[in-house]
Amino acid sequence: MSKVMSLKDAVSKYVEDGDVISFGGFTTNRKPYAAVYEILRQGQKEFIAEAGPAGGDWDMLIGEGRVKAYINCYTANSGYTNVSRRFRKAIEKGELLFEDYSQDVEMLRLHAASLGLPYLPVKLMMGTDLVDKWGISKEERQKIDKLPNDKFVYVENPFTDDKKVVAVPVPVIDTAVIHVQVASPDGTCRIIGDEFHDIDIAVAARKTIVTCEELVSNEQIRRDPTLNSIPGFCVDAVVHVPYGAHPSQCYDYYDYDPAFYKMYDKVSKTEEDFNAYMKEWVYDIEEHDQYLDKLGATRLINLHPVQGFGYATNVLKEVK
Repeated sequence: MSKVMSLKDAVSKYVEDGDVISFGGFTTNRKPYAAVYEILRQGQKEFIAEAGPAGGDWDMLIGEGRVKAYINCYTANSGYTNVSRRFRKAIEKGELLFEDYSQDVEMLRLHAASLGLPYLPVKLMMGTDLVDKWGISKEERQKIDKLPNDKFVYVENPFTDDKKVVAVPVPVIDTAVIHVQVASPDGTCRIIGDEFHDIDIAVAARKTIVTCEELVSNEQIRRDPTLNSIPGFCVDAVVHVPYGAHPSQCYDYYDYDPAFYKMYDKVSKTEEDFNAYMKEWVYDIEEHDQYLDKLGATRLINLHPVQGFGYATNVLKEVK
């Protein structure tokens, strides 16, 4: 059965208000920006974010007031901002419920979700204020059904006389949104390069949307199953969205767009400029093809990686 859908239909069907939602990718790598833009256009809100290492994807949703609670370890467009500006502004104003785990613990929590574990014992974070300070109080947690009652609890090691360990809650993910290089109509996905936490959230989520650079036949993707990353039964919708991760990098297909990231860093400093950016690049655009037309062919071509380097570069500079 084909799971191929339009981006509008996939987001409309599988992204719901109040979802515990997680995006694939890593800060400026293979982020599902096209899907995020569509979520913004359609207006879904009240998300509980299991963000992992995030960037402009979650920064825009926070800036537009779509996030009810934000569970995260790091939010920045790496190399372009130290901390994403709309996220930082929301924290400074006290407008965002925010819980901070270390990056290793957050990634392990997402892996534990794929294993169906009820909680995860770790020694990580011990000795830091991440176990002493809660971003979301116990009182606030009791008001939101989909938040765990505690940030963590100490538990005894039942097998040895070791000291106590930290037990952290495992997220129950409603929706995962992932961008991959290659997918087939039955939902089988091939991720080239770093997989980050994408496989974990695809397995764990109740609903999974995949956008892809290339849509190939089921027969083609099965020719070498050792290269495939996510099985079709984990995926609900497949959307063909070339350059669907722009302005982030999609390994082996295109590099980051430095000029775009620098522009976003500048405009996200003030609410007025951020609102103007959102109007121009999100709300005034009806679909992804229009976004690509606005970027222009030359700009996209210049992001293509050069073989032997793995990133976009002017090889003429290498000629002696």
